[in-house]
Formats: sequence, structure tokens, C-alpha cells
Amino acid sequence: MGYELSVVIDVFPIAGRFVIARGAKTEARVVTVTLREGARRGRGECVPYARYGESVEGVATAIEGLRAALARGADRGALQGLLPPGAARNALDCAFFDLEAKRTGRPVAEIAEFQELKPLVTALTLSVGTPEQMFSAAEAAAEWPLLKVKLAGEGDAERLAAVRAGAPRARFIVDANEAWREADLEGNFAACAKAGVDLIEQPLPAGKDGLLARIARPVPVCADESAHTREELAALCDRYDAVNIKLDKTGGLTEALAMAKEAQRLGLKIMAGCMVGSSLAMAPATLIGQSADWVDLDGPLLLARDRQPGLVYEGFRVFPPAPELWG
Repeated sequence: MGYELSVVIDVFPIAGRFVIARGAKTEARVVTVTLREGARRGRGECVPYARYGESVEGVATAIEGLRAALARGADRGALQGLLPPGAARNALDCAFFDLEAKRTGRPVAEIAEFQELKPLVTALTLSVGTPEQMFSAAEAAAEWPLLKVKLAGEGDAERLAAVRAGAPRARFIVDANEAWREADLEGNFAACAKAGVDLIEQPLPAGKDGLLARIARPVPVCADESAHTREELAALCDRYDAVNIKLDKTGGLTEALAMAKEAQRLGLKIMAGCMVGSSLAMAPATLIGQSADWVDLDGPLLLARDRQPGLVYEGFRVFPPAPELWG
């Protein structure tokens, strides 16, 4: 028996603006996939990312291209060879997990061989801005235990100092989104160490990060744009201390779980990360968060409205998804 496919583009307005080194956005455009098998349905969401050559329309078209294969019964295992890692495969992979849970009556946690899912402490992301803007944002979030601070290159030392002044007790992850350059690397590392930063995410451009293996790293460094799947990890161990696992990069929960195991085998720490999407995109990532050293699953908190029902956030804690949402 095959599967009936539905593909929809959904738009969620962002509360204010979300600004990183490579630009700003005011809405999250996502692709929502529904797989139906008789009366049961499974859903998944992906967030296409232009940095990886993706567009919402292109990803939707790629998913539509599998309609015939799905109708003939192509399953989650077959999917891994039908699409490359990326957003399109992610939406379908997560929809398959959800559908299997609905069909078998077993929660996804059990299907993925977890004992149980626990609530997670998620970071809250602060957009890049002037030091004054970032001080105000940090001051407003000063009680949050973990902040993810977006940086942009020139002026980052001043931004870091402002954020630390605004949130003196919070732990920090900083994310340069490939915006730093080799000449400024040691100075930026020193500023991070002075500010008490826990982790620096993707300071140099992917493929141009060899210097990280040749200098002292006073603060641990996490690969994001440099690492999409488990096959890339071994070659990165000389320059990174951790890896950000995002389902939209790995191509779904299937590869993300395998990537997490490989990262642990190699001695790399793990961040469970996300794009800016709704609770349907975050729900599968809560499984990666179970073994993560840092969790960054605040996407729905950045939206003006979320799906209903959505994930439950109580302050900085995010709870496992209810079956009505996913899994």
C-alpha cells in the first residue's frame, strides 16, 4: 500500500525582525508535508535555506517529484536514497516517523529507541545589532540561563561586551555565521574568552576554516555550515570541538540520530539546533536534544504566531511534543 502526499507552503510572521550576519527576515516560509495511509496521517516541516542553494519553491517541487514513488510504497528507508541531505528529505523523513507512530500506536521516542523524552533547556537567540540594541535585548532576557548571541564580524568585541553587561549571569553561545576572517580570529577569540562565552559557532566560512586547527582555541568551537552529515565529521575533528545537528541539514531525523551517535564516537560535543520554523519543525529535534550538550530550539519563540497545538514552552524549558502535534 502506498502513501498519499500533500505539500503546502506555510508562512509564519516573525515577531519583529530576525537578523544574522548574512541578512534579516520578517517571516518564516516553510514547507509542510503530509503523508496519508488510509485514515492515518503523518506530518513534517522543513525550512529551506538559501545558504545551501535551497528555495521554498524548489524544495516543494523536489518533494512533489516523489509523489509517484510514494504512491508505489517507497518508505523511510527508501527515502534516504531518493533525495540528498537537505530540507526536502527532512520534511518527508519526519512525516514518516509521525505516520509510523500513528499507525503502530508507539511514540516516536520508542521507535527511535529512547527510554523517555525529558524537557530541555533551550537557548534564546539574540539578533545581531548595534551594541546598544544588543544590550537592551540581553537586559530583557537577562534571566534566561542560556543565550545564543548572533554576531557579524566587525565590532563583535563591542557587541559581546554589551551583551555581557546586559545579562551578567547568563551562559552564552555566540554564532558568527561564517562572518569572521582569519586576521581577526585571535582577537575575537580573546573577546569571547573575556566575556565568558561557552561556545563559538562557525566563526570562519565552511571550507576556509583550516586555521582553526593551527591556533589555540581558548573557547570551544562548533561546526554548523561545515557539517551536514555524519560522513563529514571525522575530517573536522582537528578544528572543531562540537557540531550543530540540524534536521534541515541532515535531511531528517533518521540521519540526525546517526550523526549524533557518530559525533559521540568521535568525542565531539553536540548542539541540537534549528532554523526559524514552527513547533512542527522543532518537535523531531527534541529527540536530538536528549543527548545534546547545548539545545537551541527556540524557533517558535521567535514567531508572532505558532501552529496550534504547538510545543509547550514554560520559560526556558521546552517539553516533548504531544501526539496531536507530532510523534
